[in-house]
Amino acid sequence: MPRNVQVEPLRTVHIEDQEVELVERKGLGHPDSIADGVSESVSRALCRLYLDEYGKILHHNTDETQVVGGGSEPKFGGGQVTSPIYILLVGRATTEVNGEKLPYREVAIDAARKYVRSVCAHLDVDKHVELDCRIGQGSVDLRGVFDHKAVLANDTSFGVGFAPLSDTERVVLESEKYLTLKLKKKLPALGEDVKVMGYRHRDKIHLTVAAALVDSEVANPQEYQSVCEEVHDKLADLATKLTRREVTIDVNTADDPELGRYYLTVTGCSMEAGDDGSVGRGNRANGLITPCRPMSLEASAGKNPINHVGKIYNLLGNLIANDIVKEAGGDVREVHVRILSQIGKPVDQPQVASLQILPSDGVKLAQVKPKAEAVAQSWFDQLDTIPRLLLTDKLSVF
Repeated sequence: MPRNVQVEPLRTVHIEDQEVELVERKGLGHPDSIADGVSESVSRALCRLYLDEYGKILHHNTDETQVVGGGSEPKFGGGQVTSPIYILLVGRATTEVNGEKLPYREVAIDAARKYVRSVCAHLDVDKHVELDCRIGQGSVDLRGVFDHKAVLANDTSFGVGFAPLSDTERVVLESEKYLTLKLKKKLPALGEDVKVMGYRHRDKIHLTVAAALVDSEVANPQEYQSVCEEVHDKLADLATKLTRREVTIDVNTADDPELGRYYLTVTGCSMEAGDDGSVGRGNRANGLITPCRPMSLEASAGKNPINHVGKIYNLLGNLIANDIVKEAGGDVREVHVRILSQIGKPVDQPQVASLQILPSDGVKLAQVKPKAEAVAQSWFDQLDTIPRLLLTDKLSVF
């Protein structure tokens, strides 16, 4: 059945032509990202439990994880964690089917523990993290939407997406990924708690990088400075591969050697010493925080992938936008996608899928409109593939 897909001109200055652009990415070890990652890992573990036992994903939402920072005493050569990090798993799940109780608490805590261990190399999860599961039974009304043949939206809400990424967005995104996924393996002193803030003014991009260093891997202030310089130089080299614009970089600007102040941690994560985290306060579904672009305040991590439009439509918005750019073959400069649901109505029948398109110079909107509509219709036809993409790690939510 055709959906209500509306195509209109995007009446804005192209992002690359705007004088000022701001972009942020919180790294994998940032407390807000830890909250997102834990929530999503718990959701995926519950999905697998339900699929194994009943052949379908049952109602759950685990998108309210809270990270409460602990206490630590870092020092060059190695300090100590003095009080554990507290991670609270909150949400709703199907806890019982036909009178049979499910081991949802054990599954949730195990998934959370494995996720934190996979991200934080210097954190002893058994010793330094206290995990508490307060996930409870879900609402009967919300669980009821899964009983229909058509998957019904759990809420009246919207999701957004855009494409393609700008130079600044790409530099910020790839810089954090490089630090935490690649350089970290060669540079043990680099922690996982990294934040990259990008500021572009005309054709100059400036990155401010906050990178937690691991105290046991750094003997003194001189070694600390050497690590910061290596982070700077590696990112500067990476930037030349991503943009022709001039890129300048500052690393750990809050340091004050005269006062003995350094971004030094025991575990490589600031949550060891009072820095808290919550789901939805960090990166959006495309991995970035982009105040110069359309964004949704919905948290994607932890929401169920079957009928929670706060998750599905944000993922879908980016998938549609990127495919429109790909299919248009250079005829499109920028695409914004906004998708609105209505509670109780089929997820694949949104109230509207709004496609705003900025054509390339000399291209008329009518030339790209049919391709854009076809892309949107196609993705709604294959909406049921999104859970599989998530469970096979082919889609990220932050």
